[in-house]
Amino acid sequence: MSTTRDPRRSFEVDVEPHRAELTGYCYRMLGSPFDAEDAVQETLTRAWRGLDRFEGRASIRTWLYRIAGNVCFDMIDAGARRARPMDLSGAGTAEGPLTPPLPESTWIEPIPDARWTLDGADPVASAQARESLRLAFVAALQHLPPRQRAVLILREVLGFRAAEVAQQLDTSVASVNSALQRARATLDAREDIRGELADAADPDQRALLARYMDAFERYDIDALTRLLHEDAVQSMPPYPLWLRGRDQLLAWWTGPGAGCRGSRLVPTTANGLPAFGQYRPSGPGGRHEPWALQVLEIEDGAVVGFTAFLDTAALFPLFGLPAHPDG
Repeated sequence: MSTTRDPRRSFEVDVEPHRAELTGYCYRMLGSPFDAEDAVQETLTRAWRGLDRFEGRASIRTWLYRIAGNVCFDMIDAGARRARPMDLSGAGTAEGPLTPPLPESTWIEPIPDARWTLDGADPVASAQARESLRLAFVAALQHLPPRQRAVLILREVLGFRAAEVAQQLDTSVASVNSALQRARATLDAREDIRGELADAADPDQRALLARYMDAFERYDIDALTRLLHEDAVQSMPPYPLWLRGRDQLLAWWTGPGAGCRGSRLVPTTANGLPAFGQYRPSGPGGRHEPWALQVLEIEDGAVVGFTAFLDTAALFPLFGLPAHPDG
């Protein structure tokens, strides 16, 4: 009986453990889960085609990241970067006009936790991965030149040694260290990425989310008021408008956003954050239909960030959310 290994099967076995981590890397580089999936697929295609040139001088993980970096560099448009509404303009008001939506390629998009979560990762690594996937952090990364972005992620998120990163990026260790120093300085200057990320396993957070879900579905404004931080921020991609302050958010929810009354929520997670699929009673006979993917940021027992991503046609299937809240 032949004992020859099937090279394709062997390749799949060797690379599959790296898929989720590669997806997280490409997402941080590109700011879109759809672009990240395309980048990972292209990475694996190039790796398969170049398998005969892989001589084992580096680990397969290092080799895959070398390819993934080149794929991401090819995909990044030097003249554009994905952003959040608050990166593009000052805060608006609930009474202000809702300007036309901007193209999908303008925005940082959320990623399901299932696409990047590492099975069996130690708690410290998991916490670091979650922190580096916050929407604000991913948006801040887009302000870095692509190679600084890659160096920061590879060194500080994924834990590669400087020599390994130098090999991946065809540069010197000195250049890697210099790029990392410049990237850190840029991010350290940004106030919007500071603060602690709440622990999803914390019973107090679970209780807060249960109160939020109940209050939102009942559209109990008094209860929602008690859950919002006074400086909470709301945004609604693809619209550029964003609001700051509890009073502005409540004025929106009781004014232009009053159509959310009677909504149903289905819990999920995105970017290491609590999230909900929101369904409004806008269909025939008041049937609930997809309206938004809500992503919440929580600090010190209050909701400090509320992002409603409105591209449900793309995002609900990605997150495995049903077409209707009752399945």
